[in-house]
Amino acid sequence: MDAMFWPCRQLAAYAALESFNAFMPFVPPSLSTSCRMLHGIAPKNVRLSTRLIKSLSPSSHNYASLQEVACNREGVAMVVLKKGKTQLFRDGSPMVYSGAVDRIIGRPSPKSGDIVLVADGTEKPIGWGLYNSVSMFCVRLMQTEDEAAMDPSCALNMEKLLDKRIKAAIDLRRRMNLPSVCTNAYRLVNSEGDRLSGLIIDIFGNTAIIASSAAWVEKYKPKIGSYVCLLDGITQIKWRPSIDILKAEGLDVADIEESNSSPSLENVKVMENGISYKVSSNGQKTGFYADQRENRQFISTLSKDQRVLDICCYSGGFALNAALGGATDVVGIDSSLSAIELARENVLLNNLDPEKVSFSREDATEFMKGAASRLEMWDLVILDPPKLAPRRKVLQSASGMYRNLNSLAMQITKPGGLLMTCSCSGAMTQSGMFLRILQATAAKAKKRITVLRQSGAACDHPIDPSYPEGTYLTNILLRVL
Repeated sequence: MDAMFWPCRQLAAYAALESFNAFMPFVPPSLSTSCRMLHGIAPKNVRLSTRLIKSLSPSSHNYASLQEVACNREGVAMVVLKKGKTQLFRDGSPMVYSGAVDRIIGRPSPKSGDIVLVADGTEKPIGWGLYNSVSMFCVRLMQTEDEAAMDPSCALNMEKLLDKRIKAAIDLRRRMNLPSVCTNAYRLVNSEGDRLSGLIIDIFGNTAIIASSAAWVEKYKPKIGSYVCLLDGITQIKWRPSIDILKAEGLDVADIEESNSSPSLENVKVMENGISYKVSSNGQKTGFYADQRENRQFISTLSKDQRVLDICCYSGGFALNAALGGATDVVGIDSSLSAIELARENVLLNNLDPEKVSFSREDATEFMKGAASRLEMWDLVILDPPKLAPRRKVLQSASGMYRNLNSLAMQITKPGGLLMTCSCSGAMTQSGMFLRILQATAAKAKKRITVLRQSGAACDHPIDPSYPEGTYLTNILLRVL
């Protein structure tokens, strides 16, 4: 029945109940205790409250609030936020910093990995998440109250939530046509972007690489592994814990290393946009940078009859796309010997001419200085350095490194040629400084630049707008004059 046509007797009873509640304030020492005491004080009224709420509110008659669900469990603590901090998390931001917490209600105190309610200053729950007593991220919020109302089966249930979120991630990638006939290397779960903060899952052919950067991921490792094993075609899993981050999360590094001491996997063969690659499961990050997939493919459309230089080439992704796009000559430079060896294997894997696609182990700065001194130039230069600003506090020093690298890259780009320059540092991308740095660098180098294209990570790396800190990759294509 529409709420506008509730019978008068029901409305009167509801008003009487609200008056009773208004004169019975109660501040709980712990959530579970408060539920028992409240039933002891006025069991009839509490039962009446539940019945009335269910009968009078058509949208909630099949849903128990998070507080009601918590009342049926022992030991669910409540993390109460400071005044003015609530709206950010109501809007979906997943990281509750310790500085946003006013108090924690519950005895005994929650332990790292425990499920807790997150509430506003009046102790009204706004969601639930996973607690950490050590990390700067006190709670990783997993579900808001509104989301729990729409999906009550997952309320305060991490295993069910994991199941649903991983299935949702699979469905989303299928809508993005991943995997496909020509691509079987992609990101299945992108941490906050897939509402599983601290968890990354990359799929490389028949292999899943799972990167962990949160204590809760280690706690639920068997369950995560069991879900991933159910994926079609997955025959092996490799765990890649972020040791430094997990140490800051309060975990014992020795225990992490021992639990992840699985035998090293053989190099995995994958395909991206029709190009074959060998991926090292022990390589950088998870072994392959799927985030640049769309940008690599774009390079192939610019490379016909061009001389191309790929600086910080890793396993040769941009270089191979340039070669297969018709470049006359391609050179790849990287300081890592294992990366160069992998790139050379990828040349042979794709039946390319090693005379036209060559890779050298050299320091990027020294190589570009040498090329500039010889007045050597390329039609198309790609500069994709490693993360130079892992934290905001080093942003200033990192800015100098970006200026130096890009100044050299502009000097060895032919007048009218193209420079694709990248930053994978979240601190740099989020600061909005990168383009200003490029402009200032060009002016100092007496060059003129025009921005032709700006992009970020590929579509399998979704970003939650309520957590802009998840944005990290900037890719800018410039014309250099």
